[in-house]
Amino acid sequence: MGQDTEYQFRQVGTRPIRHDGVDKVTGRARFGADIALPGMLHGAILRSPHAHARILSIDPRKSLALEGVKAVITADDLPEVKTGWVGDLAYGTDPGEMAENIMARHRALYHGHALAAVAATSLERAREACRLIEVEYEVLEPVVTLEQALAPDAPIIHEDQAPIGDAPLPEGPTNIARRIFDEGGDLERGFAESDVIVEGDFETPMVHQGYIEPHACLANVREDGKVDIWCCTQGPFMVKDYTATALQCDPHDIKVTPSEIGGGFGGKTTIYLEPIAVVLSRAAGRPVKLVMTREEVFRATGPASGAKIRMKIGARSDGTLVVGDVRFDFEAGAYRGSSVTAACMTVFSAYRVPNYRIEGLDIVVNKPKVAPYRAPGAPNAAFAIESLIDDLARRLGRDPIDLRLQNAVVEGDRATYGPVFGPIGLRETLESARSHPHARAPLGENQGRGIASGWWFNAGMQSSATVSVDADGSAVVRTGNPDIGGSRASMALMVAEELGISVERVRPVVGDTDSVGYCDTTGGSRVTYATGLAVIEATRKVVDDLRARAATVWNVTPDAVAWREGAAVLKSRDSEEEPLSFAEITSQLHLTGGPVVASASVTPAAAGAAFGTHMCDVEVDPETGCTKVIRYTVIQDAGKAVHPTYVEGQFQGGAAQGIGWALNEEYLWDAQGRLENPGFLDYRMPVCSDLPFIDAVIVEVPNPLHPYGVRGVGETAFVPPLAAVANAVRDATGIRFHRLPMTPPRVLEAIDQGRR
Repeated sequence: MGQDTEYQFRQVGTRPIRHDGVDKVTGRARFGADIALPGMLHGAILRSPHAHARILSIDPRKSLALEGVKAVITADDLPEVKTGWVGDLAYGTDPGEMAENIMARHRALYHGHALAAVAATSLERAREACRLIEVEYEVLEPVVTLEQALAPDAPIIHEDQAPIGDAPLPEGPTNIARRIFDEGGDLERGFAESDVIVEGDFETPMVHQGYIEPHACLANVREDGKVDIWCCTQGPFMVKDYTATALQCDPHDIKVTPSEIGGGFGGKTTIYLEPIAVVLSRAAGRPVKLVMTREEVFRATGPASGAKIRMKIGARSDGTLVVGDVRFDFEAGAYRGSSVTAACMTVFSAYRVPNYRIEGLDIVVNKPKVAPYRAPGAPNAAFAIESLIDDLARRLGRDPIDLRLQNAVVEGDRATYGPVFGPIGLRETLESARSHPHARAPLGENQGRGIASGWWFNAGMQSSATVSVDADGSAVVRTGNPDIGGSRASMALMVAEELGISVERVRPVVGDTDSVGYCDTTGGSRVTYATGLAVIEATRKVVDDLRARAATVWNVTPDAVAWREGAAVLKSRDSEEEPLSFAEITSQLHLTGGPVVASASVTPAAAGAAFGTHMCDVEVDPETGCTKVIRYTVIQDAGKAVHPTYVEGQFQGGAAQGIGWALNEEYLWDAQGRLENPGFLDYRMPVCSDLPFIDAVIVEVPNPLHPYGVRGVGETAFVPPLAAVANAVRDATGIRFHRLPMTPPRVLEAIDQGRR
């Protein structure tokens, strides 16, 4: 079966109720904090009140003397892991820095850095014991902003760390952890040939993913030294490998069982608690549960990078883009590894820009080590480029959609970072936007409309799947990818499509690391694409086996049997044999060779890029500066929507989060680097009353790398909103905002300045 014009999908593209829906709406689903074991202890973590301090001593004696306290640990109870960057600049990591981020060894490098942990018979007793731990600090000057980090007299956070990346690299002590550089064409000639040049300095703050469920885990070290971990994560195999690295033990000794996950968005693609829980369990001889408070989530887990961007683009008078020049400064947090690489790769790649220079700096500051957040780096880059495209359209008197269509990349164009695009749907999303009723809807007083486009690579990576069939005519599909966006349903739909049975007869299972084959983390918009490939391949092996079983019944060779619409049929038109249905074959498995089980593993080298275009209407109150989004439309290429409802949900969720980043969300720090808004009351995420209904339009340009044409959809929807909202505010007020979020005080101040 391939994606072609003749094949008609029977299950893929339908909207069945999700398999885990009843458990979740009735409260039966078990999330991270719901897991419990007999004799379980509760853990709590002592965290630094300083953004930068040398740890002179930690005295746990008063804590250990408290009744009910069974163990107290510090970094001295964890192995010291060798520091050194492993992997490429985009997706690598530093095992030693990861271990130090889990628990500070010599210095606390951000407000909330873990210093010690306690296991006790109750959570209240564990927290009380944490307060009794005595820590002596030497408070050091923190580096809170990018300007401070790059100043000639800046305190150097990692004095023994040399920058990595593209030459020329800074010499001597520096807070620049790595440098990315790329160029093409002739920059000077490009600007000389440009009739119109627009430029600007842009700023996006650190923001949090805002997942509702805090990090939680339960660890049990058995008498034989084997370790069981239950946790909420986007990747159980990642937890297994990272925990083994942090503890310098054999990964074979660790089994990880993922719970249901109450949101991740990239923020649960690393570890914070698991090694601590394991060491506490080993010390206490009992299972230990750790659950973060909301304040801990904000203070001590990875937000998205804040960034400063300086960009200049040039075009001919007919609107043809000629040249682009950009410099990104990205906050990495206390340890290197920001999303600056992806920003560099995506910034000019949606348009044909023959002459370009791209520089990106990964800069350490005394803030939490950043983590991915839906298309990490791309929203920041799109905010800058799409704002300038909008300014360019105004300068030229051009329709903003038409200008983008004129310069949009198509199949065969080369991205600035190297690859040649295959079939892509950027033009299709722009044309859909142009013809959408939203584009022609009238606007009222103080209202404006913004357009922005964006894209994401999507990932392939490693995946495995196992499919088995039962005698009752049902099937089970097992994978190792936690379901954070409806992937259970997409896996079941693919099995049902291949077998020709109802999706309700397929049970999708997310397994632990001992019961399923290796799967990379749920992230990168990869699961329905890559794990789906493994599921399809495994199911086709099952179909081959079922054909062979039918051949046994009919006493013919398997080559004489075809599989059509959920049944085995003889290829010969002269045959008088009636088709054997899936259920009829499975009911005779014990007579034809026994159980039917098949597995498959894949490592696709590439995935289909996904493009989207957003339209946003806002109304700005000139007396208060309050901005209200009154209409929003997401148009995105899904390749093939396996379950359209969940695809639309991904579109809407990405837009909602992007609107929050554009208008309200930001981490707020005082001069000493202390986080001032570590909770949802003061960290202002949008709620239902803040948003209109978000219209979702699915465009389908089949991805030839997948048999159904599937593309990942989870991240692209988060890329255009920052710029779409900013362009709408520009249209409503006549003011270009270069700094996010566009809070009411900032908007009102700009309006008042304009009046003066």
